[in-house]
Amino acid sequence: MSTVDHIEALKNKHATLEHAIHKETTRPHPDEDALCSLKKRKLMIKDQIVRLSEPTSH
Repeated sequence: MSTVDHIEALKNKHATLEHAIHKETTRPHPDEDALCSLKKRKLMIKDQIVRLSEPTSH
């Protein structure tokens, strides 16, 4: 898998998590533990995207 393909896959996971977060927050009684977990996973993926998108320095 190329880096570009990997970044695209991570962006798709990020969007899926964003949707799950939105779905959970709009419930009558959101599960705060689930929200925390989803947000942490989303942030980890965002960090991976940023790291992979940075130009490498030699």
